[in-house]
Amino acid sequence: MTASLVPPAGPQRLLALAQLTNSVGDGAFYVTSALYFTRVVGLAPARVGLGLTLAWAVGSLAGVPLGRLADRRGPRGAAVLLALATGLSVAAFLVVRGFLPFVAAACAYACSQSGLAAARQALLAGLVRPAERTRLLAYLQSTLNAGLAAGAGLGGLALQSGTRTAYLGVFALDAASFLLCGALLLRVPAVRGRAPAAPPSGEQGCGQGRERSRPAVVRDRPYIALTLLNTVLLLRMPLLSLGLPLWITQRTGAADWLVSVLFVLNTGAVTLFQVRVARGIGSPGSATRAVRRSGWVMLAACAVFALSAGVPAPVAAGVLVAGAVLQAAAEMGQSAGAWQLSFDLAPADRVGEYQGFFGTGVTVARTLGPLVLTSLLVEWGTPGWLLLGGATLAASYAMGPLARRAAGRAGRPTPRPAARPCAT
Repeated sequence: MTASLVPPAGPQRLLALAQLTNSVGDGAFYVTSALYFTRVVGLAPARVGLGLTLAWAVGSLAGVPLGRLADRRGPRGAAVLLALATGLSVAAFLVVRGFLPFVAAACAYACSQSGLAAARQALLAGLVRPAERTRLLAYLQSTLNAGLAAGAGLGGLALQSGTRTAYLGVFALDAASFLLCGALLLRVPAVRGRAPAAPPSGEQGCGQGRERSRPAVVRDRPYIALTLLNTVLLLRMPLLSLGLPLWITQRTGAADWLVSVLFVLNTGAVTLFQVRVARGIGSPGSATRAVRRSGWVMLAACAVFALSAGVPAPVAAGVLVAGAVLQAAAEMGQSAGAWQLSFDLAPADRVGEYQGFFGTGVTVARTLGPLVLTSLLVEWGTPGWLLLGGATLAASYAMGPLARRAAGRAGRPTPRPAARPCAT
């Protein structure tokens, strides 16, 4: 079991240790941040929500340019600097005492996190062979979940204490975790930055220069569409933190504490089985098949969750656990397939840029997901569950044709339009 959870020694294990380090800090941050900002900083809950929404909106825009920076200057150095920037932005939360400073610190945090994710993906792509990337990402996802669970336990101790000192200690721990993450990434072998391929001699004009200065991903329509479809699949992310808690408390007779049981079940399942689920996924074809299968499993999970309404509490609890098992299986299959596609369909010289764009799906899902899930599940009930499952299935099937359309570009320098004369 241990061998299935720990990647091979060397750079891969260092990446996993870096992931574990900052995920422990993040786990503690996630469970305490809302109360810290309201009780210690003194902000109204509505302002906290507004500030974080603004911050993640800004952060989603920063992923692409920071990913391009990693491509050109080298992903290891960029990842180390962005890990340090994330730690400093968390440390800034320790001293902010007003709404505008809070928004500024939150924007710095969101931008650093988005850029760090893109730089890490580019670093991973440069360190391992394409056939090994999805497997390594599965290890990292298992490590992430284990770290979040451990960090959530530490955050729970701070919540139990309820003192200002305990909250400050959690934020200091999170800041320190990113500094240690940066130190671990510094031990990973350097990967040389890749300048985008230059046009043929004599074709470099002013119009061509403007094209090269623009992110290539914003002109790659198949990849943009793939990211949008993946965002639909990622609506499962706020399901455990918001959708199911509201469903359980307002539509079923199950006990409230079942919310934490389902969270632990999901985290534990991903920690133990993500690597196994990712085996055999090493090409766009196997990735799209995995995503399609996960679409059917997610549809089944939604149908099972819908059955938990209007039944006795013990029956509802059993139905919810069954739905959570199906949902975890769908999540692992969808994640592994999407990872493979996001790498395979990106030009080899722009992995950081493309990963920065693909990562915006997470931000959009986290931003819009609460509104979508609240409307579908709490207000619509069973039809809402079936609509969510149907949308997931439709998006999973639509990824196949898009992947085939974009596959011809994989691993090639981004095509350039022909040079045009400069305007005089």
